[in-house]
Amino acid sequence: MTDFYHQKENTAADVREQTLFSRLPEFVSLAKQQSSYYQALLADINADNVDSRAQLAKLPITRKSNLLRLQKLSPPLAGLNTKNGNVSRIFQSPGPIYELENCQQDWWRMGQAFYAAGFREGDLVQNCLSYHLTPGGFILDSGARACGCVVIPAGPGQTEQQLELIEDLKPQGYCGTPSFLNILLNKAKVQSRDITSIKKALVTGEALPKALRAEFTHAGIDVLQAYATADIGLIAYESIADDGLIIAEDLIVEIVRPGSLEPVADGEVGEVVVTSFNTDYPLIRFATGDLSAVKPGKSACGRSNMRIKGWLGRADQTTKVKGMFVHPEQIERVRLTTDDFPKARLTITQQNHQDKMHLQCEFNHINKPDVNTETLLFQLTSDLKKFTKLNGSVEFVQVGSLLDDGKVIDDKRIIS
Repeated sequence: MTDFYHQKENTAADVREQTLFSRLPEFVSLAKQQSSYYQALLADINADNVDSRAQLAKLPITRKSNLLRLQKLSPPLAGLNTKNGNVSRIFQSPGPIYELENCQQDWWRMGQAFYAAGFREGDLVQNCLSYHLTPGGFILDSGARACGCVVIPAGPGQTEQQLELIEDLKPQGYCGTPSFLNILLNKAKVQSRDITSIKKALVTGEALPKALRAEFTHAGIDVLQAYATADIGLIAYESIADDGLIIAEDLIVEIVRPGSLEPVADGEVGEVVVTSFNTDYPLIRFATGDLSAVKPGKSACGRSNMRIKGWLGRADQTTKVKGMFVHPEQIERVRLTTDDFPKARLTITQQNHQDKMHLQCEFNHINKPDVNTETLLFQLTSDLKKFTKLNGSVEFVQVGSLLDDGKVIDDKRIIS
């Protein structure tokens, strides 16, 4: 049995770097020829010259936060997909932002992460990430199957049915968000349900606090993390708990000063920018909006690719709640349902390792007795769920109560 999913995972770092950049000119040329977006964006770029990090750093950045606008200008995918590319599915993530999938084996490259987390052929895996509209469930599903695992496509929610599945089928593994695994463990404890068959888990979509990982370990579950996005698939993954995330093979990752093109020094916090060699959906210098930093040294597991320190926040106000992105534009759509709310702010907190959303709206008529505030609150709560696909509470506050600091989303979660 090999220690690695890909033998190139322990390739000498300089050899990997040389191999990746030797492929880059041809890939940039293909993107210019096959993608209408890159044909315009890179019109003045000579692809043959883009053969090093220094040359790559001269190319313009495409920001995930701009996809909403770009896709409205050129639906459905802003022209980023290639003319000859294969599209099997199109998803809608909150925003809405649209993504594609080619159903070929391990298209999202998630097999690396599952293998590093100890998943092997024949394992039964309960996949609790959503399969509905967003690609998360399919991303994990494809990675588990690439390792030879059998997948239970459970999705999130319906905890009673989930616990019944675990007791009946006795899966060895779980994949999904860490918060939902915690919900299952707590519910099983309260109801005296046996879910001890689960010994390993690959979690994603949320940060994993050390305290929560310790609870999983106490429950006999070895939990490792994967960092993936709906556009790129796998970006990085853990092979050893709390020892940084290893960059996935066949990607070029830069850590860039937010708002600029310039890579930062190793160890300095910046925005994660990815170039993905995907001929169906080429992403060149794609800025994820996530903050991280290079972690020096080589992993003790023997994998030689660069490591990053994990999720260190967001470069913009877009944030992720229960594995789903929430954008300032969505909160503004809630606010603009009437003319009576001059300002709104969504606060994200975490209680018992679960994300909570609370929307405060300044209300012009908060003290008027003839205004039915209960009906309005109900409507806003429904609109918040409609636009974000997530539940949250809503509160009216006096005009002038919210700070005038430009924040629409205030993420107060502290990950430690």
